Amino acid sequence: MRGRRTIWALGAILAVLAVSQAQSPRVSFELATGSTAGTYFPVGELISGIVSHPRGLARCDAPGVCGPAGLMVSASTSEGAVGNLLAVNEGSVDSGLAQANIVADAVAGQGAFRKPGRQTHVRAIANLFPETVQLVVATDAHIAKVADLRGKAVSLDVDGSGAAVIGREILTAYGVSEKQLKVHASTYDVSAILMLQGKLDAFFFEGGAPAQLVGDLVRRGVAKLIPIDGKGRRRLLARVPGLTAVTIPAGVYPGVAATATISSRTLWVVKDSASPDVVYGILRALFNPANRVLLDSSDPAARFIRLDQAAGGLTAPLHPGAERFYREMGKLAAPAKH
Repeated sequence: MRGRRTIWALGAILAVLAVSQAQSPRVSFELATGSTAGTYFPVGELISGIVSHPRGLARCDAPGVCGPAGLMVSASTSEGAVGNLLAVNEGSVDSGLAQANIVADAVAGQGAFRKPGRQTHVRAIANLFPETVQLVVATDAHIAKVADLRGKAVSLDVDGSGAAVIGREILTAYGVSEKQLKVHASTYDVSAILMLQGKLDAFFFEGGAPAQLVGDLVRRGVAKLIPIDGKGRRRLLARVPGLTAVTIPAGVYPGVAATATISSRTLWVVKDSASPDVVYGILRALFNPANRVLLDSSDPAARFIRLDQAAGGLTAPLHPGAERFYREMGKLAAPAKH
């Protein structure tokens, strides 16, 4: 009799587990980032780890610390912001990271999106962190200002990246034509290698400061930063919405003085058809106070991921799941317009 009871109890437990698993199926959710040498990928990996909710993960036992049960967010590398937005709009990825100014272009169908047209399915879920444009030049290349790039070997990053878009905008604002450069289309890591080999004079880097790749070049004495300032910067800010004049403080990189430049904000975007419950659960986990230590102890850019700024400065319509979350948190003063 005891054996039958044991078998029945075991069967009941297995039945409960089966029901639990059926109620919490695995939900895959991709986050397109950028190159491994930039800021997007490491921050994307961090976010994915925070909000994912695999079965059996002890930290997810506390309500709201992880996303919906069964959610598995994976960070994938990509060519960058333009490609991410195109992929999100067509539904080939679930979500992606992109600079606010490029998201604005995607929604309006301008800039890099003139040919593909307006990306009508893109929705914003969070304003995450600032990205600083860093014009990295070889110390022996005799470059002191943007105009000195003429005749030099310069990488604008790969097509489809945010750095390529803003690099071209900077050149235009300063009256420098691409035809006057020896243009390379190299990822950040390849650009660093080329600079170490003496084959590249400058490249545009857009990401958090300090950035490990830039810092390594500076510490080796191979590279320095030059300012983006003066009339050219004023023209740039007037020409491209969503940019801000900033200064990289002295000492952020060893021996580098305060450097004037520009920055943009990074937005997390999804397709309009993304599940409102999944989006709501992702944001509830990302901004759960229990996860603050994970953000503060990781990549410098992740320290800027704050609830107080997450619902502001969005250059695409807000997703309904995100709207629900921010409204509950008291971060939306009036109903969002779609």
